[in-house]
Amino acid sequence: MKFTDTAEIYVKAGRGGNGALSFRREKFVPKGGPDGGDGGKGGDVIIEAEGGIVTLADFEYDKRFQAGHAGHGGGAMRSGKDGEDLVIRVPCGTLIRESGNPEILADLTEPGQRYTAAHGGKGGRGNSHFATSSRRAPKFAEKGDPGEEKSLSLELKLIADVGLAGFPNAGKSSILTAISGAKPKVAGYPFTTLSPNLGVLAVDDAQVVIADLPGLIEGAHEGKGLGLQFLRHVERTRILVHVIDLSQPDPIGTFHALIHEFKEYGAGLDSRPCIVVGNKIDIDGTAENSQLLQDEAEKLSLPYMAVSAIFGTNINELIRAIADLVRKTPAATPTTDTPQIIELPSRKISRKTREPVRIIRQSDGSFRVEHENFEKSVVRINFEHEDALQKFARLLKALSVEEALEAAGAREGDKVYIGEVEFDFEPDSVT
Repeated sequence: MKFTDTAEIYVKAGRGGNGALSFRREKFVPKGGPDGGDGGKGGDVIIEAEGGIVTLADFEYDKRFQAGHAGHGGGAMRSGKDGEDLVIRVPCGTLIRESGNPEILADLTEPGQRYTAAHGGKGGRGNSHFATSSRRAPKFAEKGDPGEEKSLSLELKLIADVGLAGFPNAGKSSILTAISGAKPKVAGYPFTTLSPNLGVLAVDDAQVVIADLPGLIEGAHEGKGLGLQFLRHVERTRILVHVIDLSQPDPIGTFHALIHEFKEYGAGLDSRPCIVVGNKIDIDGTAENSQLLQDEAEKLSLPYMAVSAIFGTNINELIRAIADLVRKTPAATPTTDTPQIIELPSRKISRKTREPVRIIRQSDGSFRVEHENFEKSVVRINFEHEDALQKFARLLKALSVEEALEAAGAREGDKVYIGEVEFDFEPDSVT
């Protein structure tokens, strides 16, 4: 499976159902009251973390997601059926942002964690809701609200207990093979590992997840080579295992170059608990380099181990050292908590609490009325119903829209837009 750790998707929630325009029709009740039911709620788009998924590759081709639309209300106070929710499953460790916005909306780190990415539209109210003592037979009902729609950026930061870090050809994949059941591609040339490989180390009753991460090069913190694609996955690990090739001529310089990349990247990687591992002690002439690297690690108060991944030398000791350090180190803290879903009550237009409308004169001479709650109310009006225009007129009057338009220079016959609704301005038409 191809490893992909970023993706762009588009999500759209379901539309709410329309409220019903209906009147009771019963024997011996020739003029029954309104009994139009409400429309159902549109389906939500939910993103859920699931264990066992380790890549965002599925989103390379499936990029658009639509939840189910709701059913319309019916007579006899029948409510419409709610739209079906759509659940999108992603790997644990997935960050969710709106495209183009660096703010994190959710950080899904545990299996089963969910984030509602797009809320379904609210169902429109049936005409039974609008009956009053002075209006006993309302001949209008509301349309359902459209569902939310968003473009989202997904970013995966692998969640592993241990990260094997080192420059290309240091032997990280061979070590992963030696200490776990993983079978990564291994060869004697740089950049064998171009995407993370995961292994599981079973110690006593615990399981330790180990990630063999793509090889670094100098300047990785600036995005060189695999750069930031590699370093983002290190952020999640509890501990790091720095793997140094002892057969290279300058293991001390290689070690400090590795530490420098973590320090420049930030996120506390240079202070992450770690073990320094000198690999390839089976090669002649590496004993001196091993001693030099051990002395350097001791200066920094870091544990050091010399191993041969190929021949299994000191691998059991390395397993115990990794398991002990993982037990002592708490899990990494998520970047942000998953936001709670808070259902806000619908806000009615009120003379006492209303906000003033905003009138914008457009380049073609028309006018646009802007007011968040008013625009939402207008969208719900079903202009196919007989009394819809009266309802619209009452909304205009409640917010003094006519007066605001006249103050902005609107004259009879000018085009006026409220959301997607267009009408010709006719002063004094509202009663």
